[in-house]
Amino acid sequence: MKKIAIIAAALAICGSAVAQNKTPKEIACPIMADHKVNIVKATKDGMFADYKGRRYFFCCGGCAPAFKKDPAKYAKMPSIPTPKKKA
Repeated sequence: MKKIAIIAAALAICGSAVAQNKTPKEIACPIMADHKVNIVKATKDGMFADYKGRRYFFCCGGCAPAFKKDPAKYAKMPSIPTPKKKA
């Protein structure tokens, strides 16, 4: 029962951030889901890929090629909307 309460609280927090269009500070790597990735650092380091309007972040240099080989396989993993390019 305690696990359910913790999961519900986590979902409420995540849902709240999404509803308010707030980008999380960390996100799971789509290849190695148990590895958390700092979004700002990964962006600075170019450790991301865009696919169908979503941006996916990687924990290491080995994950990007795996993602790019079959992005549809990882499309349901955590991601953020692809940032709009500045004019």
